Amino acid sequence: MTKTVVIKNEEVLWEEGSSNVFADLGMSDAKEKFAKAQLALKINKIIKDRKLKQKMAAQLLGIDQAKISLLSNGRLSAFSIGRLIKFLNLLEQDVEVRIKTTKNTSHVGSFRVVAN
Repeated sequence: MTKTVVIKNEEVLWEEGSSNVFADLGMSDAKEKFAKAQLALKINKIIKDRKLKQKMAAQLLGIDQAKISLLSNGRLSAFSIGRLIKFLNLLEQDVEVRIKTTKNTSHVGSFRVVAN
């Protein structure tokens, strides 16, 4: 829905987005990209909270430092959702997958990440 706001005598039009910026931008595989971004965000937060340097994080996750750099910069095309889940497990995180019948029968089911 387009909204109008007036700031210092100028009209500014803006549109409120959804919770998925990738879908708002019309990107293909928006749900998968959003899920990967959420998983990577959690991985990067754990690495930061533990004050791990990239080299140490790479050793812990069994990858090279360049991959940690990609991960920390949000360049996620090199990582599958499964691989990101494996990284979370290596960072001592339990990951649960819950499957339920969709309530909206007009579309295929969806995938989402809920992290605390």
